[in-house]
Amino acid sequence: MAEISASTGRQVGVIADRSGHVQFVVVGDSSKLMLPDVGRVRAAQGRFRGLRLIHTHLTPEGLTRDDLVDLTRLRLDLVAAINVGKNGEPETVHYGHNVPVAPGSSESPHRTIGPLSYQALIGELVQVDPAALIAGLEQEFARVARTRVVDAKDGRAILVHVCEKHDAWRAEESLRELAELARTAGVEVVDQVLQVRDRIDPKFVMGRGKLDEIVQRSMQVDASVLIFDRNLGPAQAAAIAKAIDLKVIDRSQLILDIFAQRAESRDGKLQVELAQMKYLLPRIGQKDDSLSRLTGGIGGRGPGETVLEIGKRRARERISRLESELEKLAVQRRNRRQRRNRRDVPIVSIVGYTNAGKSTLLNALTGSETIVEDKLFATLDTRSRRIRFPEEREVVITDTVGFIRDLPVDLFAAFRATFEEAQDADLLLHVVDASDPALGEHIKTTEQLLGQLELSNVPTLLVLNKCDRVPASEVASMVRARDAVPVSAIDPSTFGPLLERLERMLFERGSGVVTRSATGSDELDLDDAIPPSITSVRLTAARPVEEAPAPRGPYFDDAAIDALIAGSGSKSAPAAAPARTRSRAR
Repeated sequence: MAEISASTGRQVGVIADRSGHVQFVVVGDSSKLMLPDVGRVRAAQGRFRGLRLIHTHLTPEGLTRDDLVDLTRLRLDLVAAINVGKNGEPETVHYGHNVPVAPGSSESPHRTIGPLSYQALIGELVQVDPAALIAGLEQEFARVARTRVVDAKDGRAILVHVCEKHDAWRAEESLRELAELARTAGVEVVDQVLQVRDRIDPKFVMGRGKLDEIVQRSMQVDASVLIFDRNLGPAQAAAIAKAIDLKVIDRSQLILDIFAQRAESRDGKLQVELAQMKYLLPRIGQKDDSLSRLTGGIGGRGPGETVLEIGKRRARERISRLESELEKLAVQRRNRRQRRNRRDVPIVSIVGYTNAGKSTLLNALTGSETIVEDKLFATLDTRSRRIRFPEEREVVITDTVGFIRDLPVDLFAAFRATFEEAQDADLLLHVVDASDPALGEHIKTTEQLLGQLELSNVPTLLVLNKCDRVPASEVASMVRARDAVPVSAIDPSTFGPLLERLERMLFERGSGVVTRSATGSDELDLDDAIPPSITSVRLTAARPVEEAPAPRGPYFDDAAIDALIAGSGSKSAPAAAPARTRSRAR
């Protein structure tokens, strides 16, 4: 190898297995080698690849960064570099191997030995048996893997945020939100990487050197997933995945995964599937040379159709079917809204940034029991409830899916039909988390998305939720600056000003007796919880409109909401239900 390397001026290497059989011969240029594909990383937990790389260096140097990255990325047993002298004779040798490190440790994931003279290497190998060394290391790696406790169901991830200098001010907040998304998706975050660049690299997003550092870091923390805090193009995702042999996920795919986990209704599941198909369609582009040609032309002539082309065609057909089904469901929703509008019942839609407390506020105002979690996108399906104001006046309150910055375009298009409920609203309750340091950005994002949904002209009331976590002076300042109403969704005693404001905006009247409906028939007297400034307001749980008590459940279906609205104009609510049934029968 040394003789060939000296005569050609190129690095020469071999990849041998543990039996000493040469599997690959590699010839590079004067400074590096391009290794062949030796298989996916981490073939087995705690095991190495079973291959050793021995190659030459034309200059007197130790193991290079490329050598160490290959050692770590491919889980090789050993990497050895032989420095070749000008006379073509081997002079010194450097070698290295992986070592186990504790999770979160900053120690190096590999150990290097050298330089050793070529003659001294023989004595070194007499004292150290390479086969026994690798066997011992594998046992140690397996022991560390067994003792590690992994709570996340979808692996361990490194978060990556790459931005240009003019966007550096929002990097930390963006990474914090990405970590919350990862937690919601069931991924354990083990490290975060932030890089500020003059411009984004068109191929790898970040610099190649930084990418190599991440490869070594993934070995240290045993990460299997790399999550980018940006939307990657198909070519970028493919290039990064090929360079690092880790699962690569961008922000859009992470949000799509969360939606797929949490969609419950038929509408939601179809919308998520449609968004996923549109996201994946341009990424079905990794052509494999081994793909055989199928479905030949007329008479068997012509190039036929590749498996790749068939996959794309089937994906387009599935997208067409999903769009057709969603359009039918959209027509049904429009018909239901028209029936409700004819009964002249005001509609209030709750909108806002995800995890601002919209579902918690809906539950507290209406006595319902929708799913509430301290996670992003805890609820995706539209929920409708009612509250009853004086003189038998009712209002239907609708909860919508939360907004988020950089919402995937395909997902936004798929869920656009869901926001049609808000287009018929008489009032929008814009709920924000007053304790969030990115409050201004969240308000701006929501307002931009409302503009895209053509909802900017709908009257909007800003509700500052979670005010119990903010000093009173700051709350007062925000209320004056933004003409908002402060509440704490977990404290019903703070709802008085909100209900008064709702009544004035919907009915143009002052406060009075306010009743709220619940899914059950138990009465709830909250006189003691009302502040002195609105002692005339009384909140009680009204009985359901139906003759029989409505069962408690996660939410009213559309038929139940229609029944509630049908009885809203009568003081004897049970008598109104048969009239609605006869009308539908006609």
